Amino acid sequence: MIVEPAAWDDPDVRRLTTDRQTEVRGRYDGKEEPGRPPSAADVSVVPVAGMTTRRRSAAEHCALGNGAAVVKRMYVVPAARGRGVSKAVLAGLEDAARARGWTTLRLESGPRQPEAIALYSGAGYRPIGAFGHYVGDPDAEHSLFFEQVLAA
Repeated sequence: MIVEPAAWDDPDVRRLTTDRQTEVRGRYDGKEEPGRPPSAADVSVVPVAGMTTRRRSAAEHCALGNGAAVVKRMYVVPAARGRGVSKAVLAGLEDAARARGWTTLRLESGPRQPEAIALYSGAGYRPIGAFGHYVGDPDAEHSLFFEQVLAA
């Protein structure tokens, strides 16, 4: 498996992002995810993982300030799940964050995403309260928030 950076507008990234949104809407009865959708202007890193040249997963993170960044989205195509792809992408995000001097990663997930919750909990992320633009957002009322302080 290879984890490599990709551009926000890379066709594989766009496809994976669309597929992820479709899956999330299916899990949450047609609702969009809470918060502001990421854009090329605020996304700093988009690692993708693949076997040879076929890309399997995408994730993004954007800076918050004060040494913190947000993991906005992660997705693994169903056929590649259970093979460690999400762990590799998350490790790639953490490495990219450290390289940029960020000391903390935060993220939002939902109760109907047990695989994501298990991934983050297993990687040492701890539950926290809402942060940033999620504070006071009624769409984030049932969201789960996590944080990881990165070791140097």
